[in-house]
Amino acid sequence: MRHFRLWNVHNVAVFLSVTLYMCHIAGCISIHSAQRNLSRSVQEDALFSVDVSSTGVPTIEWTFMSGAGSRSIGTWQPQGDVNITADYSSRVKTYENGSMILMDLRLQDTGFYLLTVTEPAGSSKDVGFVLRVNEVLYEDLQYLSITALALGVVAALLMLVTWLLHKACMKVKAWRLRKQMPENDETELQRLESQPGNQS
Repeated sequence: MRHFRLWNVHNVAVFLSVTLYMCHIAGCISIHSAQRNLSRSVQEDALFSVDVSSTGVPTIEWTFMSGAGSRSIGTWQPQGDVNITADYSSRVKTYENGSMILMDLRLQDTGFYLLTVTEPAGSSKDVGFVLRVNEVLYEDLQYLSITALALGVVAALLMLVTWLLHKACMKVKAWRLRKQMPENDETELQRLESQPGNQS
């Protein structure tokens, strides 16, 4: 029984040693990402959040791919130089853990984004992201603002017309009252004069 336990411990130690050695030769690269499908609106920012870890100092490279072809976004190393292509120089912010922010999105940014992590030994690992950029939200806001403005103008006009009609009605009523009052006074005077007790 004791010999069996020693044999198991010995096998586990050998297995771990071989695994660590193979991992070192192959270059243990791990890339963790919580979200790989992104949906954003025009003029928003997209964060491609990753956490890259490796045994050596990796080279991080982002590439954009669409139906029109592929182009490099940038390459950098943690605590090293950052090389962003001219097309993205003003719109990309990089992080040492491999993450990237693409700012001021355009419809043309819709497509597939590939992150490639390469170790000095030559081993590499890829992870893909899908970004969909739409302008529905922007169009809806523009439509809503124009609709709200038009409704506000219509409401103001209706209020103005109601106020003018109210003023006109009040003037017509006052005019009718003024027109009727002299006739009533004349009638009253005639009635008073026609009574016998009032004759001198």
